[in-house]
Amino acid sequence: MRQIVLDTETTGLDWKTGDRLIEIAGVEIIDRKLTGRHYHVYVNPQRDIDAGAVAVHGITLDFLADKPLFKDVADEFSAFVAGSELVIHNAAFDVGFLNNELGMLGKPVLTAICPSVIDTLKLAKEQNPGKKASLNALCSFYDIDNTHRTLHGALLDAELLADVYLAMTRGQESLIMALDEPAPQLDDTDGGTTLTERPPLRVLRASAEEIEGHDKVLGEIAKANKGHCLWLPPEPAPAA
Repeated sequence: MRQIVLDTETTGLDWKTGDRLIEIAGVEIIDRKLTGRHYHVYVNPQRDIDAGAVAVHGITLDFLADKPLFKDVADEFSAFVAGSELVIHNAAFDVGFLNNELGMLGKPVLTAICPSVIDTLKLAKEQNPGKKASLNALCSFYDIDNTHRTLHGALLDAELLADVYLAMTRGQESLIMALDEPAPQLDDTDGGTTLTERPPLRVLRASAEEIEGHDKVLGEIAKANKGHCLWLPPEPAPAA
């Protein structure tokens, strides 16, 4: 299974009002193992960045002045994520921005080239109802070091989220390991195919004293319950 843990940074909160992407990062996981392969790019949005957004990620328009436009990296990005299962924190936000950027170029949107999306924000709320589910809170909950995260950054956040996701879904590993184990081998040394023979089971039977003690206890239960005891056969009805 190939998964891409994805994160973005933007000029603001809503692509519907003209906000654009300014940073994209993806971290690759194959069969629940980080491969070390990742995708990362800064993008020139060709518009101002909200002051509130700069306070969150620290990326300025001056820094992005010489960076490529999204149209210049769209094919490379799509090739990196195509066919993978996406893992995103608050997926609706990032998917909305990416689909908007791809759609403006007339290219297949993210949800058309990737089979499924896992929203770790939704997953965290389902696993721990009522508890904080921010990336920082989840790092603390799963004991993942995020002390170097002073500002949001797409690549750093994707790397942290990859560790968080693997910790959140750790129970799946036993199932995967079980599926990877070889099937039991059959014995065909005699030219045929036979199952390996098991040793006979040892049967321990109750002694006469144990049976007597058991009957005594059942009698006491029946007496205390006015003759009703589930473990004793019902007494025959009196003859008419």
